[in-house]
Amino acid sequence: MTIERKVGMGIAGQPSGGPTNVEDVFSTHLYTGNSTARSINNGIDLDGEGGLVWVKDRDAGKWHKLADTERGANKLLFSNEADMESTVANTITGFNSNGFSLGVGGTGNNNDVNTTGTKYASWTFRKKKKFFDIVTYSGNSVNGRSISHSLASPVGMMIVKRTNANGQGFMVFHKDCSYPLRTGYYNTYTAGQTAYSLSDTGAPNSGQPHWNNTAPTSTHFTVGTSAATNQTGGTYVAYLFADNSAEDAEDQIIKCDYYHGNASANGPIVNLGWEPQFLLIRPSSTNNWLIYDNPRGVPRANPNIYNSGGTMELYPNLSNVETFDGNNPNKVVFTATGFQIKSASASHNADSDNKGHVFMAIRAPMMKEPEAATDVLALSTGNTSGTLISAGFPSDFIISKGHGSGGSAVSSTRLTNSRGKTYQRIDTNVIELEGGGGKIFEFDLGDNFRQSWGNDPSTTYMWKKAKGYMDVVGYTGDGVDGRAIPHSLGVAPEMIWAKNRSDTSGMDWNVYHKSNNGGTTPEGYHIRLNTNAAAASSSYWSDTAPTSSSFTVGASTRINGQSPREYVAYLFATLDGISKVGSYTGNGSSQTIDCGFSAGARFVLIKRSNATGNWMLFDTTQGIVAGNDPYIYLDNTSDQVTNEDAVDPHSSGFIINQTNGDQNVSSSTYIFYAIA
Repeated sequence: MTIERKVGMGIAGQPSGGPTNVEDVFSTHLYTGNSTARSINNGIDLDGEGGLVWVKDRDAGKWHKLADTERGANKLLFSNEADMESTVANTITGFNSNGFSLGVGGTGNNNDVNTTGTKYASWTFRKKKKFFDIVTYSGNSVNGRSISHSLASPVGMMIVKRTNANGQGFMVFHKDCSYPLRTGYYNTYTAGQTAYSLSDTGAPNSGQPHWNNTAPTSTHFTVGTSAATNQTGGTYVAYLFADNSAEDAEDQIIKCDYYHGNASANGPIVNLGWEPQFLLIRPSSTNNWLIYDNPRGVPRANPNIYNSGGTMELYPNLSNVETFDGNNPNKVVFTATGFQIKSASASHNADSDNKGHVFMAIRAPMMKEPEAATDVLALSTGNTSGTLISAGFPSDFIISKGHGSGGSAVSSTRLTNSRGKTYQRIDTNVIELEGGGGKIFEFDLGDNFRQSWGNDPSTTYMWKKAKGYMDVVGYTGDGVDGRAIPHSLGVAPEMIWAKNRSDTSGMDWNVYHKSNNGGTTPEGYHIRLNTNAAAASSSYWSDTAPTSSSFTVGASTRINGQSPREYVAYLFATLDGISKVGSYTGNGSSQTIDCGFSAGARFVLIKRSNATGNWMLFDTTQGIVAGNDPYIYLDNTSDQVTNEDAVDPHSSGFIINQTNGDQNVSSSTYIFYAIA
């Protein structure tokens, strides 16, 4: 992908003609209320560019709040109601160059945006050509009236709301909103005739003159005489979303389309060409609108742990609390190339009416390389159960290991974490585990993270996915040898950790490393993260080297057994100045390992690969110093080691001091992973 390049057209200092960086124009930001006026910093320039902020209380049945820069601060609309615009003080109080401001809020339906201890989701859309635009206008009851906009792209979806009268819902144009869309079932349809309402579950309405039977263009949209879209005396706001499906695939960040249901638990696979982070679905029949996003959780739920939950749903047309279906937790699955419906319910996958389910999807933000390692790896030590840790970014993957009393190193990832409860021990080959009644690892706290698994004190390592650095992939096994698993790393991974999550025992953490077998045909070998064993030959990677878009797996149950087996894979790569996947040959003395860093390594993982040797983990919070360096083992439950001068700091990487088998025996081969 080349999405890190930024485009001009209204963005100062950026060249024109290149793709848009999605992180500059869209954000899902989670926060916890504190009843204090504050700024929500999400990286979106609303002050200079303008846009829309949408906020929902996740913990209580409160209304959705929408505020935009065209109508002004504290002027709210409510997607689940047909009410007119309300001016509500101390709610969304301003639009900033780095997000938006909140007032103290309140506890009512119309002002609940910042209540102490309450969790909120906010979605911010910035005005940007070929992504999103806002238009306000006054009605005139002229049928066929043309209204200009600045989207400069085909309109994929449009939401129009009358702001000065009650009883008028949010009317929705979608380019695929029609009756039967499936091949062989087309009925007469005039583009621009049919409309949904965002405020309710009603079937598409083709009997009202909302759009004057005219499809919008890249410069204009057309309205009829409906009171909901163009009545004299009415004031209106229109939110326009692009559909850039016809653009260069590398440039796409938003797509409006449809899928056909099959009424099966193994539902349709929708290929977007990229991984989504946000998905809005409108079923074909009279069911609720649905919102999904990665920060709140779109996990692959373990088939053996259905009661722990999975995909978290919010409903634009309802005030309902955020919820999940414990009997069918993974209704929607995000993949590296799109999404799949995993439910037979009519709300997601109806087939009997032969209609299409329309959607809007926004691309995942893993589109630019990090500028510093601190942007993608955070370390925290001495944590006790319940500690709130500030990573400085939304964490995608964590490892936590207790020290002082020993214990297992455990991992969890936002992709597979079911409502904060699921985790995997790294030192064993057992099934993914579920915690007790409370949350064990909470990812959905914005830039913060909380662990409550009770192995105190502990050191926690928090990764953020980024191009060229690290990615996380979930997949369902199919037993096919040579299967290519797509990923979004953007470069060929140099190290992969893959784990069967579903089978009860015997399923090791299997590691591909570019230096296995001395770097000669490493794709024919694996090493195990949960043992001290040497690298061994295997067919786990189907003797095929990974590429910049996929890695290949064999047919083994350990790596790709038939459904319903679920897997997770962590992909790592060398990124200049940020991370290094490498190897060295032991010399029986001291040696410097050059990683290309400028200020030394903060994180170092070492494993002897040609013979037995433990996975040793060093970091600067424990101490990489010119003296004894505390370290932990990933592959066993041993306590933190504190009495060895194992490594020393070095500006370009690190220095190996010891001559034992785990680190530096003469002529032995060692693999490592280091982060600056």
